[in-house]
Amino acid sequence: MKSVGIVGLPGAGTSTLFTALTAIEGSASSRTHQAVVPVPDERVNVLGKLHDSKKLVFTQLRFVETSGMVRRGARGSGSLASELLGHLREADALLLVVRGFGPDANPSSELEDLNLELTLADLAIADSKLERGSKAARAGDAEAKRELSTIERAKLILEKGTPLRDETWDADERKALSSFAPLTIKPALAVVTIDPESPINVAADMIGVASALEAEVAGMDDGEAAELLSGYGIEERALAKVIRTTYDKLDLITFLTAGDTESRSWETRKGATAPEAAGEIHTDIQRGFIKAEVVPYDALVEAGSWSAAKSKGLIRQEGKEYVMREGDVVEFRFAV
Repeated sequence: MKSVGIVGLPGAGTSTLFTALTAIEGSASSRTHQAVVPVPDERVNVLGKLHDSKKLVFTQLRFVETSGMVRRGARGSGSLASELLGHLREADALLLVVRGFGPDANPSSELEDLNLELTLADLAIADSKLERGSKAARAGDAEAKRELSTIERAKLILEKGTPLRDETWDADERKALSSFAPLTIKPALAVVTIDPESPINVAADMIGVASALEAEVAGMDDGEAAELLSGYGIEERALAKVIRTTYDKLDLITFLTAGDTESRSWETRKGATAPEAAGEIHTDIQRGFIKAEVVPYDALVEAGSWSAAKSKGLIRQEGKEYVMREGDVVEFRFAV
């Protein structure tokens, strides 16, 4: 299960966005709110009906919202307490929340300020890491020297105010950077909280979300919520929009399994082989992998059932080198 951290400057509406995405209202007494939500996927519902599944299981995503940012600086930017930054460092991706409502709203400028805050937070940790690691490097530790070289490069980039994600890093460098879990190397999605009655133009690399309105309808019946949102021209819920874009940022795809016991969605990385995808279900399946029986979701639905798809020759037999595709419905054959 992947984790997404939500962070923004004061007044950006991070808590409201958290409620809009999770249908859970954060407690005012807590500066960190967490919730696990199922990833909406209508394909699971369809497969469940086709196979008369007893249970439907959806991939899950954890959202972590960090309140407690305080104003500082001439430009009105903010800073996060170290314990809140720790929660963000554990996340796989970040939602950078900026305000898009009010007469003085300037999402692009606010995003620059927010990125600067996260860059400064990374710079402070990099300085500390360099100070601690230099002793081992001077003593001749080859691995410490390599790590130190990478962190020194990172420091130079951060000192320019540049997020680390804007640079190219090889696998060894990323491993070295993981020792201090920099925030600015994480995939990030900018979310602009907007007022649907006074909409603004949102840049192509940002997502506009009417978070206050969506927070209001978060606990409603799906049909009622959709009808209310459509009155404001909102055809896609924020959760679906954010998850789809976050999956793209994280290079994730979804494959599916189906049967009378359960129909289920699973996540795996783009480029994963069939055995690697099998490992998402259970490591024993990956170790004992023999083959994968695969059919595209659309082809299976058109056929009407797994047996019908098999009789039509739509189900392929794939081996260890097969690279999984979005929407593959698969049955793994294995021996333990």
